[in-house]
Amino acid sequence: MTASRDVSAASAATASAAGEVPSPCNSVCRMDAAGTYCIGCFRTLDEIAGWTQFGSDRRLQIWNELPARRAQSAS
Repeated sequence: MTASRDVSAASAATASAAGEVPSPCNSVCRMDAAGTYCIGCFRTLDEIAGWTQFGSDRRLQIWNELPARRAQSAS
């Protein structure tokens, strides 16, 4: 992630308290070889497509899953 878009789950939670959970998108929009996750933000296609319809709770859930997905892809 670029420094300008490096928003942690904690920051997302703080933003949620203010009303809006930011997207983890960092404009690196390519799926991994298996077609499971975007290699930029580590969301699934369904998560990317549904982001604008998701409530804050679902968005925070996704944010909380991203570090494990990123770690798994690095192994």
